[in-house]
Amino acid sequence: MAEGLKIAVIGGGSSYTPEIVEGFIRKYDSLPVRELWLVDIEEGRHKLEIVGALAQRMVARSGLPIQVHLTLDRRKAIEGADFVSTQLRVGLLEARKWDEHIPNLHGVIGQETTGPGGMMKALRTIPVLLDICRDIEELSPNAWLLNFTNPAGMVTEAIHRHSRVRSIGLCNAPIGLQKWLSGKYGVSAERIFTEFVGLNHLHWVTRIEVNGEDKLPELLNRREEYSGKNVPATEWDADFLRSFGGLPSYYLKYYYMTDAMLAEQLESLRANGTRAEVVKRVEDELFELYKDPNLQEKPKQLEKRGGAYYSEAAVHLMESLHNDRRDIQTLNVANGGTLDFLPKDACIEVNCVVTGQGPLPLPVTRVPEQAKGLIHAVKTYERLTIAAAVEGSRDLALQAMAAHPLVPSVGVAKVLLAEMLERNRPYLPAFFK
Repeated sequence: MAEGLKIAVIGGGSSYTPEIVEGFIRKYDSLPVRELWLVDIEEGRHKLEIVGALAQRMVARSGLPIQVHLTLDRRKAIEGADFVSTQLRVGLLEARKWDEHIPNLHGVIGQETTGPGGMMKALRTIPVLLDICRDIEELSPNAWLLNFTNPAGMVTEAIHRHSRVRSIGLCNAPIGLQKWLSGKYGVSAERIFTEFVGLNHLHWVTRIEVNGEDKLPELLNRREEYSGKNVPATEWDADFLRSFGGLPSYYLKYYYMTDAMLAEQLESLRANGTRAEVVKRVEDELFELYKDPNLQEKPKQLEKRGGAYYSEAAVHLMESLHNDRRDIQTLNVANGGTLDFLPKDACIEVNCVVTGQGPLPLPVTRVPEQAKGLIHAVKTYERLTIAAAVEGSRDLALQAMAAHPLVPSVGVAKVLLAEMLERNRPYLPAFFK
């Protein structure tokens, strides 16, 4: 085999692709990519051609010997790959629109990865990812699958439990927090240590040290926060934060400030439409820019998307696995015995040392007692959802919906489930046997 790596990006027509291409160009010395395969499905062909042409211009400008292939043939892309990265959205933004809108109609949080919307996204996505895993098992059994597809924790757990593929889940929130702290304290990321405890989109940062000095109390006192583009910045209660003793992920606002967040969603829905519709406008604008034959770099506007920096996290992880770096990264991995109140095969989001053989989760030094109940409750919902997705079971789906802390009653759970499954009928044939 020629020197260099083969990387397949599934969902290659995504608006995020220029960011990952930029990462491969920047890190070429330590991560020598020989072939980059961007794969999409027929419905995504148009976007794949536009973003793929930009990727080819970026590589040409860099002068590096990376071949960029565009294809609708997933198996060809996966065959012999060293890394497979997934960034796909089953049902596209249209499906996301209903994930957000239907719960709002019933007075429930409508969000892409949290609550009933996240559940539908998981039901659509898990079977597709497991199907991709069958191809990887057959065509590139030693490949690492880096999964960014949301809900990343649930998808990664489903892969761990129902396939033999070596898979790691990733989110852009931890790297976003590091960048925010770097800017705030004017130090490089190496001088910052943060400890994450919890699940994907349900984590607390229980230690923040800058140059070895504990900065958590002052960050909690000031109620300053790093917030994502996709989650509005509603103020936390000062007493609550201080007494909790951890900096919460902004997704936790949906649980602790449900009324304020729901009011904000309904207001935003009236003003701008669902978040999916806002994203669609940003994305259309990006693809207009991508079409410009003179554009040879990632445009600044890409940072308006909620997933900014995700590909930096991806390239960083590939580089550490490839070079046995043994650095610390926050990843979605199997629990083992890290959090003793969760099952061993549950997927959690914690700091890991990244070796050439894969990530090793680090012991956590502090899990606030008051975080355990919510983590456990959401994990129960996640495991029921994974089982429902794998079995196509309406009974399990109802139990999952009713178990979610943001769904107020069984009655509401039944109504939401019926309406949302019907809306997703094209993507969920298993539920309509």
